[in-house]
Amino acid sequence: MDWDQFDLNPKVIAALKKADIKSVKEILNLSGADLQRLMKLSSADIQCLLKTVSLTLRRNSMLTALQLYRDKDHLTSQQQKLSLGCSVLDALLKGGIPLVGITELAGESSAGKTQISLQLCLCVQYPYKYGGLESGAVYICTEDVFPSKRLQQLIDQQHQLRADVPAEIVQKIKFGNGIFVEHAADLETFHNCITNRISLLLARGMVRLVVIDSIAALFRCEFGASDSVTKARYLQTFGAQLHSLSMRFRTPIMCINQVTDAVSELEAAQCGCSAVGNRVSPALGITWANQLLMRLMVSRLSPPEQSSGFVSHHSGTEGFISQIKFFPRG
Repeated sequence: MDWDQFDLNPKVIAALKKADIKSVKEILNLSGADLQRLMKLSSADIQCLLKTVSLTLRRNSMLTALQLYRDKDHLTSQQQKLSLGCSVLDALLKGGIPLVGITELAGESSAGKTQISLQLCLCVQYPYKYGGLESGAVYICTEDVFPSKRLQQLIDQQHQLRADVPAEIVQKIKFGNGIFVEHAADLETFHNCITNRISLLLARGMVRLVVIDSIAALFRCEFGASDSVTKARYLQTFGAQLHSLSMRFRTPIMCINQVTDAVSELEAAQCGCSAVGNRVSPALGITWANQLLMRLMVSRLSPPEQSSGFVSHHSGTEGFISQIKFFPRG
């Protein structure tokens, strides 16, 4: 460590070198009293040293909510979005899904959750100018095999689905090469996947999106009714790990979730949402709901049906309408 680069009193720098302290980590691992005895400096000098080295570890300055609100032009991770490749959905979400945080996509079977997630895996590969991140995606399957046929259908229709992007740009992108598929049928495999292989892909800049399809499947068979405390701990642990990945690499995490019948309006309220269509609420309860930045509810409707407060999105390959409502997590 080159202590001369730090804004410290020359006396303090000389004491650091004499004490053979070679890293910031060594300083922070010692108490103030230990540093004072080792370096033979005053308490004021030690406090100045600790403050200076601590500030070097802060990559970004802290901002209050009021500062973020007032600073409209300041480009922060929360203000940047990943487009979903659909003007209707992007308008609903004010540009797309945030780059930092966990976004959940919940709904009944055949509502279009996988379709939207596959589309997102293609959108992330577009240039920044067109709402992408110019990188790949990781798709983690926890119950079914990866829907490669449906993906290929979407790839073949990109010229029509992304009419806002010049044809030569769409043609240049090798969409299939930018999607990495992982299968994790149990919690141990899933843990190894997100802590080892996915971390490596993110660190190398090969991907900027993680999709988990689905998060509920990992817990459906692992825990019984009497294991609620253990289940909650696992949910908190995985939520923290996913948040850490998202924060470190500014990577959006999309988790597909299943739904259960809502027993009461109170239960739906505790999960942070209201019933959509039929009386259903996302699985995994309030413990998982507290890990989310944003929750999207999707339901399948026949074309004539419309409801206020919802946005309809026409699927590129299925020929049905997905109805979406979002619940930002405060």
